[in-house]
Amino acid sequence: MIIMALDHVRDFIHYAAMGSSPTDLRTTTPVLFLTRWVTHICAPAFALTAGMGAFFWWQRGRTRPELSSFLVTRGLWLVVLELTVMQIAYDFNVSLRGPVFLIVLWVLGACMILLAALVWLPVRVLAVLSVATIALHNMLDRVRPSDVGGASWLWNVLHAPGAFRAAGTVVIVAYPLVPWVAVMSLGFVAARVFVIEDAAWRRRVLNAAGIACLAGFVVVRAINLYGDPIPWSHQRNAILTVLSFLNTTKYPPSLAFLAMTLGPAFLLLAAFDRTALGPSNPVVVFGRVPLFYFVAHFFLAHLVAAALALVRYGGAAFGFIFHPFPSMGGPQNLFPRPFGYDLWVAYLVWALIVAALYPVCRWFAEVKASRRSWWVSYV
Repeated sequence: MIIMALDHVRDFIHYAAMGSSPTDLRTTTPVLFLTRWVTHICAPAFALTAGMGAFFWWQRGRTRPELSSFLVTRGLWLVVLELTVMQIAYDFNVSLRGPVFLIVLWVLGACMILLAALVWLPVRVLAVLSVATIALHNMLDRVRPSDVGGASWLWNVLHAPGAFRAAGTVVIVAYPLVPWVAVMSLGFVAARVFVIEDAAWRRRVLNAAGIACLAGFVVVRAINLYGDPIPWSHQRNAILTVLSFLNTTKYPPSLAFLAMTLGPAFLLLAAFDRTALGPSNPVVVFGRVPLFYFVAHFFLAHLVAAALALVRYGGAAFGFIFHPFPSMGGPQNLFPRPFGYDLWVAYLVWALIVAALYPVCRWFAEVKASRRSWWVSYV
């Protein structure tokens, strides 16, 4: 949650985010590339632990039908939030004329709805299906939305990021369902490791899974024939060549991308399993209220970016701050050039936002802990 905020703050603050990708080796710098690269772990970890959370919720005396019902309602709630509250957070505009972004909450919610059906499968079948989907889905990379004719929008939703029109509105799919749903179902399977009371054995399994993922990443990436639609290549210097090796595809997440990110996720789970963190630790506080934190940090990052624009451009800023920023697909011609700030400003704003959210999230975590109302689990 903390690392994720860095990437979103960079989207709103850093000048380079307004017109180029931080992973474009032609224009990036090693610091900028790594600023983006370290945040790659976030989305896979969210999907993995969402599946784990579903398993833990089920194990607290609930039935499988109750689990399915909860996943459907929870998933629908996340999709509704994506289509309403988060659209305002992205561009501060309630107009229906702007594009609709299907990003993190959308994919987590939709995958929960699909997981509601998948949890009825035998655990071994689900494990094989999850791993196979992660390993083999890149075989579909050559299928383009245009290849399926009138169902091109469905292919955008399932596997190929892109845009389509629905009821006159442009819908931008950044997170297709495949293979994210497989990562979530893998988490549902992997959560059984935590049922084992032998902590040493549990950590060995998690460490082995992490090492296997990272070894798989190195092998797949080194062979350079499958596992990512963009092969790595030798660059003009050794540093850029290493960055090319690490520059795997997130949209949709390739086999190499997921092996590269799930490996550290499993290793971190093993490491945190050794440490007893207190209830006031920021990692625990933010982890207890992830949805609240997610929504709040987006609004706060956008508010700070708007405030900085008002300070720099005065009243003229009102002409563009209520439109999507160029980094969010907004029109470049509405914004001053260059628009944005140095990378160190993004780091500073990130640190201030995380610090500002800590007391608020700690308060809300205590509210959640003291209430047993049904709605609490949805916030």
